[in-house]
Amino acid sequence: MFRSLLIANRGEIARRIGSVARSMGLRTIAVYSDADAEAPFVKEADQAVRLGPPPPKDSYLNLEALIRAAKETGAEAVHPGYGFVSENAEFAGACTEAGIVFVGPPPESMGRMKDKAQARALAAGAGVPVVPGSDGVVADLRGASEAAERIGFPVLVKAAGGGGGIGMAVAGSQAELEKAFRACADRARSAFGRDAVYLERYFSAPRHIEVQILGDTHGNLLQVLERECSIQRRHQKVVEEAGSPLFLEGKNPELLRRMTAAALSAARAFGYANAGTVEFLVSDGEFFFIEMNARLQVEHPVTELTTGVDLIGWQLRIAAGERLTLKQEEIQRRGHALEFRIYAEDPVRFLPSPGPLNVFRPPEGEGIRVDAGYAEGGVVTPYYDPLLAKLIVSGESRAEAIQRSEDALQRFDIQGLKNNVPLHLRIVRDRAFQAGALDTHFLEHHAKP
Repeated sequence: MFRSLLIANRGEIARRIGSVARSMGLRTIAVYSDADAEAPFVKEADQAVRLGPPPPKDSYLNLEALIRAAKETGAEAVHPGYGFVSENAEFAGACTEAGIVFVGPPPESMGRMKDKAQARALAAGAGVPVVPGSDGVVADLRGASEAAERIGFPVLVKAAGGGGGIGMAVAGSQAELEKAFRACADRARSAFGRDAVYLERYFSAPRHIEVQILGDTHGNLLQVLERECSIQRRHQKVVEEAGSPLFLEGKNPELLRRMTAAALSAARAFGYANAGTVEFLVSDGEFFFIEMNARLQVEHPVTELTTGVDLIGWQLRIAAGERLTLKQEEIQRRGHALEFRIYAEDPVRFLPSPGPLNVFRPPEGEGIRVDAGYAEGGVVTPYYDPLLAKLIVSGESRAEAIQRSEDALQRFDIQGLKNNVPLHLRIVRDRAFQAGALDTHFLEHHAKP
């Protein structure tokens, strides 16, 4: 095992990685922008290095500054968390060239997953069902039109190098396709540096279910059960849970068996190692591969709480070359867990709401875990994702977890800026949610203010 770890991230995930690393006896090194100089993740680290001004391109996305910080502090390994450089094959390669362990999949594996269109083809070649779509990237509007006619409207236009719901638009007709195509290409160019897009069939009310993967560098590969991530806003997840209500109480066992097997097949096709997630759409009893994420997921705590598997701990052990000692049959779910992303945002208009955290008092109690990126007295700036904390609640059953969640949300005291706790309360009180009747358009029809 390496002895020192630089955490190339910020906020709650930097704190979480740091906590696990220190519990394993590692020296932790934080990096920060000027906007985060007084943040909890900086103060808790054994050492901290300034990267630069607040804009991400000058700090958390500055590859040269990150490598320099690792070299200057003697960091033997780097954990990228999620977002920022977590899926950047160039950064992973630069770490390797500098003799620093990158805590994540091999750069070549990341490259196979980065282009979503190519990833679809690779998954399909491994026998994994994929969403019907274009044969790779569409070069122009004419190609998009031909592909859309073949797929059938409505279609979803997606950025090939995208992620986080960025660069996606629905077109219900040829008339709408031109606008969607150009908007996605422009957004992709701005966000990812390339305007390549591809098309997929658009499902009106699917569920979004993902399978957690763990693989070591010795060829051992495990699936760590499924999570439901159907409650989304603008293609970004809002509430996640383990397990999916679709499979509770022994329902749909064959569908779950086929989907977890397909997730392992996809991971093998990508040559995957470390922690990753295979994402699927589920509709009318069938499932379709969307993508594989070459990183830890925001929602990983619900898997940890229901399986007892420390995903970050295993990430570090795998990166150090250790073999997985877990056996597939040992991975069993115990209880149920929900995760609520607590944002500094208007709970009705869903606009970011930066400002001071005059009061920030997360709830405590049985079955409650809070991964927070801020502390009372801190300031949420407009430079980064406005995630304040993740409220993770577990119980012996889904009903108990929901009941505890409502109580915890009512006791989550945040003052000084707008936040989305009221939205989460509307969700947990909604009868459709309580019944497990979920799909990716849930918020368009339920939990209204």
